[in-house]
Amino acid sequence: MSKSTTATDLSFDYEFLDKLVVGIGEVSQITSIPTRQIRYWEEKGIIVSLTEEEGKNRRYDYKNIKKMLLIKELLDEGYTLDASAEKVKKRAELIEQTLNKFKKAP
Repeated sequence: MSKSTTATDLSFDYEFLDKLVVGIGEVSQITSIPTRQIRYWEEKGIIVSLTEEEGKNRRYDYKNIKKMLLIKELLDEGYTLDASAEKVKKRAELIEQTLNKFKKAP
């Protein structure tokens, strides 16, 4: 058997992705986005931490980590932060609308 058929593709393991919560330090290491930049994006309302109490370590879910990666990619391509955030927001809305259509389909 090929490696691709025996290995689990985590990008489609929705149960795993729903449980995935990672601290800001780990997100920074994995994505190569500095923690300071992540905090700034959160201050601007682009991403949202799961942390409820001030002073606690910020933790992020899969959805926000994915947003960070997409924004980083767009920034690397020359987009501004605001343009990147808007583009990612529109993409997420389109995906949500499409998935809702599938839910409503007979």
